[in-house]
Amino acid sequence: MGDNRPASGEDSLIARYFKPLATDAGAFGLDDDAAVLNARSGEEIVVTTDAIVAGVHFLDDDPPDTVARKALRVNLSDLAAKGAEPAGFVMTLALVSADDAWLTAFARALGEDAISFACPLLGGDTVSTPGPLTVSITAFGRVGAGKMVHRSGAHPGDRVLVSGTIGDAALGLDILKGGHIAQALANDRAGREVLVARYRVPEPRNTFAGAVRDFANAAMDVSDGLAGDLTKLCAASGVSALIDLPSIPTSPPAAKLLHAGATGIETLLSGGDDYEILCTAVEARFEALAAEARRAGIALTSIGTVIAGDHPPRFLDAQGAEIALKRLSYSHF
Repeated sequence: MGDNRPASGEDSLIARYFKPLATDAGAFGLDDDAAVLNARSGEEIVVTTDAIVAGVHFLDDDPPDTVARKALRVNLSDLAAKGAEPAGFVMTLALVSADDAWLTAFARALGEDAISFACPLLGGDTVSTPGPLTVSITAFGRVGAGKMVHRSGAHPGDRVLVSGTIGDAALGLDILKGGHIAQALANDRAGREVLVARYRVPEPRNTFAGAVRDFANAAMDVSDGLAGDLTKLCAASGVSALIDLPSIPTSPPAAKLLHAGATGIETLLSGGDDYEILCTAVEARFEALAAEARRAGIALTSIGTVIAGDHPPRFLDAQGAEIALKRLSYSHF
C-alpha cells in the first residue's frame, strides 16, 4: 500500500525539479537519506566542494541557467586539475523563494551539464534563506590509487603551464557592473559577450584531466587569480618561479583592452574566476602534455619556469625587469 502522508513543500520541490536528474542507481531516486558512490578496485575517490553566493560569485539578476552551470563547473574544474574523472555530486540549494520559472531553468541546465560531464546528481538538500541565494556543491571524482595530482609536486626546472586564457572573467564582471570596461568596449558587442560568458559560465578542462594526471608534476585550478594561485602552488611545493608576463595568454578582447590601456596586467592576473588549469611539468614531458591539449582542443601555454627558492614567484616584463604586483588574487576576507 502506498504512503498517503502529504509531502512537504521541500519534498515536492525536490521531486518536481531534481528527482528527474538523479538517474544514477546510487542516488536511490532521492528517496533515501544518503547515496552510495561505488568504489572501484584500484581507484580512490577525490572530493571537492565549492559554494557560489549571489552578489559574490554571480549577480542577483544573472540567468538561472548560468548560475546552475557555474555552480557545478567550478567544482568540475577542481576535479580536472587533480586528474580525476567526475563521478557525481551532491548539492545544497538555499533559496530566497521557490520561483517556478527560475527553478525550471536552473534544473534544466544543471541536468544538461550533469549529462555532458558525466557527473550525476546523487543527493543534497534544499532550504529557505532570507538571502542571499546560495548554491553549494560537493563533487566526487575517481582517480587511480596514488595518482591524484597535488599542488606540492613542482620541482626546479619544471615548465609553468596554463590552459586557455587569463583575466576574461574579471573583465566580464566589470562589464556586467557597468564599469569602465563596458565603456571601453562600447562598440564591440562580440567582445563584451565573450568576456561576460567567461564570467558567467566557466569551461572546466575535464577533457584534459587524463593528461594532467599522466604528465604534470603539480596542478591546481585558477579560481582566485593566476598570480595568487601560482603563489599557493609554489608555497606548497617549496619552490619559486620566474614568469614571463608577455607569455601569459589573453583573449582577443582582453588583449585589445591591454593594448588600449583600458586595463592592466595586474587586473588580469588577480581578478579570479578563470577556472583554467595551472600546472608544472618537466621539460621532457612538455611535448606530450601539449599534444594531449591539442587533441582535447585546449590551448596550453608555457609561461615560465619553476626555480629553487622560498620567495614568491617573480613576474618579468618583456625587458626582463621584475614587475611588483600590489594584488595577487581575489580574497573573500
